[in-house]
Amino acid sequence: MRARRDADVIERLRRLAGQVRGIERMVRDDRYCVDILTQLAAARGALQEVERILLRAHLQTCVANVMKSGTAEQRERKIDELLSVLNRVERSGGR
Repeated sequence: MRARRDADVIERLRRLAGQVRGIERMVRDDRYCVDILTQLAAARGALQEVERILLRAHLQTCVANVMKSGTAEQRERKIDELLSVLNRVERSGGR
Protein backbone atom coordinates (compact mmCIF):
# COMPACT_ATOMS: atom_id res chain seq x y z
CA MET A 1 0.00 0.00 0.00
CA ARG A 2 2.73 2.46 0.98
CA ALA A 3 4.78 1.74 -2.15
CA ARG A 4 1.73 2.39 -4.33
CA ARG A 5 0.95 5.64 -2.48
CA ASP A 6 4.56 6.78 -2.74
CA ALA A 7 4.62 6.00 -6.46
CA ASP A 8 1.39 7.99 -6.89
CA VAL A 9 2.80 10.96 -4.96
CA ILE A 10 6.06 10.89 -6.92
CA GLU A 11 4.18 10.75 -10.23
CA ARG A 12 1.99 13.67 -9.16
CA LEU A 13 5.07 15.68 -8.15
CA ARG A 14 6.74 14.93 -11.50
CA ARG A 15 3.65 16.14 -13.35
CA LEU A 16 3.55 19.20 -11.13
CA ALA A 17 7.21 19.94 -11.89
CA GLY A 18 6.39 19.76 -15.60
CA GLN A 19 3.43 22.03 -15.05
CA VAL A 20 5.61 24.58 -13.27
CA ARG A 21 8.16 24.44 -16.10
CA GLY A 22 5.28 25.09 -18.50
CA ILE A 23 4.20 28.09 -16.45
CA GLU A 24 7.76 29.38 -16.50
CA ARG A 25 7.74 29.13 -20.32
CA MET A 26 4.42 30.96 -20.42
CA VAL A 27 5.90 33.83 -18.40
CA ARG A 28 9.04 33.88 -20.53
CA ASP A 29 6.92 33.91 -23.70
CA ASP A 30 4.84 36.79 -22.31
CA ARG A 31 1.61 34.81 -22.49
CA TYR A 32 -1.72 36.28 -21.45
CA CYS A 33 -1.78 36.83 -17.68
CA VAL A 34 -5.17 35.17 -17.20
CA ASP A 35 -3.87 32.01 -18.88
CA ILE A 36 -0.85 31.99 -16.56
CA LEU A 37 -3.07 32.55 -13.52
CA THR A 38 -5.28 29.67 -14.63
CA GLN A 39 -2.28 27.37 -14.83
CA LEU A 40 -1.05 28.55 -11.43
CA ALA A 41 -4.43 27.70 -9.91
CA ALA A 42 -4.27 24.24 -11.47
CA ALA A 43 -0.76 23.68 -10.09
CA ARG A 44 -1.86 24.84 -6.65
CA GLY A 45 -4.77 22.39 -6.79
CA ALA A 46 -2.42 19.56 -7.75
CA LEU A 47 -0.11 20.40 -4.86
CA GLN A 48 -3.05 20.51 -2.46
CA GLU A 49 -4.05 17.03 -3.59
CA VAL A 50 -0.55 15.77 -2.74
CA GLU A 51 -0.96 17.39 0.69
CA ARG A 52 -4.28 15.57 1.18
CA ILE A 53 -2.78 12.22 0.19
CA LEU A 54 0.13 12.64 2.59
CA LEU A 55 -2.08 13.91 5.41
CA ARG A 56 -4.41 10.92 5.00
CA ALA A 57 -1.44 8.55 5.11
CA HIS A 58 -0.11 10.26 8.24
CA LEU A 59 -3.50 9.97 9.93
CA GLN A 60 -3.88 6.31 8.95
CA THR A 61 -0.42 5.33 10.19
CA CYS A 62 1.46 7.58 12.60
CA VAL A 63 -1.54 9.21 14.25
CA ALA A 64 -3.63 6.02 14.39
CA ASN A 65 -0.76 4.05 15.95
CA VAL A 66 -0.16 6.62 18.67
CA MET A 67 -3.86 6.98 19.43
CA LYS A 68 -4.20 3.22 19.69
CA SER A 69 -1.11 2.27 21.66
CA GLY A 70 0.74 5.42 22.73
CA THR A 71 0.88 7.01 26.14
CA ALA A 72 -1.30 9.96 27.04
CA GLU A 73 1.73 12.23 26.61
CA GLN A 74 2.51 10.78 23.16
CA ARG A 75 -1.12 11.19 22.09
CA GLU A 76 -1.12 14.82 23.26
CA ARG A 77 2.14 15.52 21.37
CA LYS A 78 0.70 13.93 18.22
CA ILE A 79 -2.46 16.05 18.50
CA ASP A 80 -0.35 19.20 18.92
CA GLU A 81 1.79 18.21 15.93
CA LEU A 82 -1.30 17.63 13.80
CA LEU A 83 -2.89 20.93 14.79
CA SER A 84 0.37 22.71 14.02
CA VAL A 85 0.67 21.21 10.55
CA LEU A 86 -2.99 21.89 9.78
CA ASN A 87 -2.47 25.50 10.84
CA ARG A 88 0.55 25.84 8.52
CA VAL A 89 -1.35 24.28 5.61
CA GLU A 90 -4.33 26.54 6.23
CA ARG A 91 -2.16 29.68 6.38
CA SER A 92 -0.49 28.74 3.11
CA GLY A 93 -3.87 28.47 1.42
CA GLY A 94 -3.85 24.69 1.24
CA ARG A 95 -7.25 24.12 2.85
